[in-house]
Amino acid sequence: MSLLAANSHSMSEEEIDEYSDGTVKLRNANIELMDQDILYHLALGSESHDLHEMFGDVKFVCMGGTPKRMENFAHFIMNEIGYKLPAGTMLQDISEFSYRYSMYKVGPVLCVSHGMGAPSVSILMHEMIKLMYHAKCQEPIFIRIGTCGGIGVEGGTVIITEGALDAQLRNSQEFTILGKTVQRPAKLDEKLARELKSLASHDDPYDTIIGKTLCTNDFYEGQGRLDGAFCDFTEADKMAYLEELRDHGVVNIEMESTIFAALTHHAGIKAAVVCVALLNRLNGDQVNAPKEVMNEWQQRPQTLVSRYIRKVLAQKGQLKNMFGHQGLFGHQGSIKSPRRFKLVQQESQAHE
Repeated sequence: MSLLAANSHSMSEEEIDEYSDGTVKLRNANIELMDQDILYHLALGSESHDLHEMFGDVKFVCMGGTPKRMENFAHFIMNEIGYKLPAGTMLQDISEFSYRYSMYKVGPVLCVSHGMGAPSVSILMHEMIKLMYHAKCQEPIFIRIGTCGGIGVEGGTVIITEGALDAQLRNSQEFTILGKTVQRPAKLDEKLARELKSLASHDDPYDTIIGKTLCTNDFYEGQGRLDGAFCDFTEADKMAYLEELRDHGVVNIEMESTIFAALTHHAGIKAAVVCVALLNRLNGDQVNAPKEVMNEWQQRPQTLVSRYIRKVLAQKGQLKNMFGHQGLFGHQGSIKSPRRFKLVQQESQAHE
């Protein structure tokens, strides 16, 4: 059997996605043979940091494009679940020394920025999945919170993805591994999507819908925009394409859902994608809403996700009396080896 076949095949029904205690099981035996697993782009390491102490209680990993959005969500969810920081402390960007992604921990909720597009998301997802493994997190739930362009839906509409499709309308993500093409299913958890939809309120001044999401490799030509630096198609071509998408049940377009869905599914992690439409692409290509309107719209998927987190924590009796511990916020209390910690910082900075 070739190296590619040995390492990239889908698991058989006999293989399990997680250990019996619900912790994440990696599909890479090489990790156990390493002296230390350095998560370069997070500025963390399996031997430099006590990852179980730092992240072992994480139940929800919420991801979004920009560092500022996820910092805002961290403060928002802290208020929503009643999480109290120790006196004299503040939320800290745990991955600040990576200079790439941001990460904030609010009790059982980890808030992480993933950048734009599949390559950026892929790098983060590999290291987040490994982080869940090293931290021995039990049954973590990953949720992407983002923005998108709507198809036949107005700006401000919250969209929960029921199926992530690539640019060829396949429910999969294509990878090139050792020069060979590998297709992995881009599956999200249907039950989780329905649970999120059930938490939409009739009092919300906007619609929350479920539909298929088209994931493209770029923002302009790949999404049929007329306003890029290049455009070799007509407006009629564009409209025919968007109508074809709508006929296939596609209600929005973004650039991260298939890679997010494929990697969480491959890791056996329950996941969902919740976005807000910034415009109806049938009416134009440019986002013209005022900044204050955009800010309010981007709060909408965060509100829905916070309702879900509150519901789950309440069902487990974990919503009240949530207090942080001092060690995490200064990092020093969770460092296992100062020498290795310095090495991790140097390695992360060297991989700019």
